[in-house]
Amino acid sequence: MTGEPDLAEDRRRLAEAQGRVVAALVAGAAVPAGFDPERMRVQASSLIAKRRGIVARLRPDAAAAAGADLAAEFAAYARSRSAPPPGYRADADDFAAWLRERGRMPDPPRKPRWWSRLLP
Repeated sequence: MTGEPDLAEDRRRLAEAQGRVVAALVAGAAVPAGFDPERMRVQASSLIAKRRGIVARLRPDAAAAAGADLAAEFAAYARSRSAPPPGYRADADDFAAWLRERGRMPDPPRKPRWWSRLLP
């Protein structure tokens, strides 16, 4: 039983270290000691490109609104967040809202209320 506290402490330190690596990859945090900054930058860029591609497939209207600036706009959007939202659909919707806030995308058309069909 004497090894259990050490194991718990090791797990805690490992979780903290993993959190620093993830933060460097997805949130622009400082690169942890022992990691090649250039490789981390390349991997972070790759992850942003993957997210951008999925977001563009889920929200082609947002991709079209960003136009030729899609890569730069999505990179700026990703840097403005401390972490990606939970799930690609939320990421896509957040990106569309981010574009809308900057005047790059029109507001979505209002859907008629169900009861409006009943009005003469």
